[in-house]
Amino acid sequence: MRALSRWTRWQVLTRSLFIQAGFNAEGMQSLGMLFALYPALKELYPAPAQQQEAARRHLSAFNTHPYVAAAIIGGILFHEQRIADGEEAPEKVNSFKTALMGPLAAMGDGFFWLSLRPAAGAVAVATVPWLGGWSALLFLVLYNLVHLTARGYLFFLGLNHGEGMVEKLAALDIPWWGERLRRVAAGCAGGLAALLAIQYGAQQGGGGAPLLAGGCLLFGGLAWVLVARTRVSPYLVLYAAALFSGALGALL
Repeated sequence: MRALSRWTRWQVLTRSLFIQAGFNAEGMQSLGMLFALYPALKELYPAPAQQQEAARRHLSAFNTHPYVAAAIIGGILFHEQRIADGEEAPEKVNSFKTALMGPLAAMGDGFFWLSLRPAAGAVAVATVPWLGGWSALLFLVLYNLVHLTARGYLFFLGLNHGEGMVEKLAALDIPWWGERLRRVAAGCAGGLAALLAIQYGAQQGGGGAPLLAGGCLLFGGLAWVLVARTRVSPYLVLYAAALFSGALGALL
């Protein structure tokens, strides 16, 4: 099997960062994906007619999470190398894309949008009392360190394993990591709320601010136990927390 040059693989990976740039209503991310793939298609298919045929394969509608798209792009190259060598039929790569873009989109949304971004934001916000405006830079560093590393890892995972990357991803247990990141976000938000309550109480001359903050943190821990370990509705806990905070604030 022919192997793509290191420079071509690097071009494809960096171009994949712009997969959303050509987003349109008909093909969605197809233009951006073809832009990323094009250096590899030129290397695999020297004849212009072969390049055009390969390009047309990837103009059908395509849409997934923009970060995990790197895994599919890598997997496409895995198959295109075999198609160029005559080891696979062109339909194989289209089946690969169709099968994975939905499940990987759900995985990417859950981890990056609903776990990593809130966690990185909560950690950055929690450092505002000490770092001030530099907390915004901290957010960018934390978030992009994980997200760019993940893109590179996913690209080479797809490039080296094709469909076999599904088993590798399952072994990583990404939902477990997402849950831990959401706990980090909640813990940072609760700690910051307690600190702000103490500072505000001190500014207003209220001696009960530390007690109020401690009570809220204690209730927060109890709420987490109730939601995580039992079948108590989160909405019931939320309303109870609001009543508890209001009553405690009125007393103090």
